[in-house]
Amino acid sequence: MTLPSSLTGESAVLRLTFDGPLAVLTLHNPPMNLFDEAMWAAWADAVAWLTAHPPRALLVRAAGRVVSAGVDVRVFAELDPKDAESFWRTQLGITRALEALPCPTVFAAHSLTLTAAFELALACDLVVATPQARFGLVERKIAFTPAMGGTQRLAERAGPARARELVMTGDLYRGSVLADWGVINALFPPESFDTDAHAYAVRLATGPTRAHRATKEVVRRCLDGGVPAADATLPALAAAVADTSDHRRAVTAFLTDGPEHATDYQGR
Repeated sequence: MTLPSSLTGESAVLRLTFDGPLAVLTLHNPPMNLFDEAMWAAWADAVAWLTAHPPRALLVRAAGRVVSAGVDVRVFAELDPKDAESFWRTQLGITRALEALPCPTVFAAHSLTLTAAFELALACDLVVATPQARFGLVERKIAFTPAMGGTQRLAERAGPARARELVMTGDLYRGSVLADWGVINALFPPESFDTDAHAYAVRLATGPTRAHRATKEVVRRCLDGGVPAADATLPALAAAVADTSDHRRAVTAFLTDGPEHATDYQGR
């Protein structure tokens, strides 16, 4: 499986690597990991490749002092108004493709995470951060609104009032605050953040990924149509998961070792 050239090499602003079953996407566009034309093109290539070749889990992280200072403002200055709807539809498509990946996805934020990067974080299944990391949808500074789906995904996680607050004020919020809001799933200390975030993602990559895929589908159905919609699809999803060697092997191990000695399933 050959990777797109935009995701490899020293000049790549977004780099796709692998640690066994875990895929790792690293923002590498120093000094601020801005979302410019090259970054967006690389993200489009990345989600297309990952959709065609899904890993067992995906970790999104960033190299450098900041995760991302967001969108390069020159994008707004150079965008013809008549092309704006098509442009933002394309960028929103990246968010939706990331969200639709069938594997668990984790976004790791060690520091400042603004606008487009924060919106992509909200499209991931799980977000981990340092307590001191700062997050913001600061588009109000240029009289704009988040256009990659961040507002609605923040409302989904934290509620509409919190989403309005964060977007309308344009303020920055610490990871510790967003953890209290339910936006961030886990906080790790700065000194061990990279190691902790990687281990967190590896645990998902070595887990029952077919079951995780079913979990993602149940949650999606619930968000789209409520609990009745999720209930309607759950028996078929559960049956499909039950009819796998992973499930049968895990059940056998559980019965053999006993519940007091049972450990998390480790995928093969």
